[in-house]
Amino acid sequence: MSLNDSISNMLTIVRNGVRGQKETVDVPASKLIGKILDVFKNDGYIEDFRLMKDSAQGTYKIYLKYEGKKPAITGLRRVSRPGLRIYAKNNEIPRVLNGLGTAILSTSKGIFSDREARKIKTGGEVLCYIW
Repeated sequence: MSLNDSISNMLTIVRNGVRGQKETVDVPASKLIGKILDVFKNDGYIEDFRLMKDSAQGTYKIYLKYEGKKPAITGLRRVSRPGLRIYAKNNEIPRVLNGLGTAILSTSKGIFSDREARKIKTGGEVLCYIW
């Protein structure tokens, strides 16, 4: 099965896993997905993720985070997509829910959360929102 938008695929798998109250979900691996998952982990939205190697590209096993029965992730949204790219300058980086959520940006220096991008004063493509 070929995928045109691996980020949307990953967000949908995680969203469905959270709604189904799964402990883990499996996502096809790529370097970009790994860096996005690293930001999710650093901001406390997931417990952990691991790369499971197989003969092809491998998969990431994502351990979802819950506080009691309440999930740490309440919403995910893809912003920039292949048909419409959304970019933000360093002084126009969006705040998700007035700072309660996180925007993930792809900059020339790597993949960063909105807080990190503001700190290093760089803009880029707004990939997704998580809250």
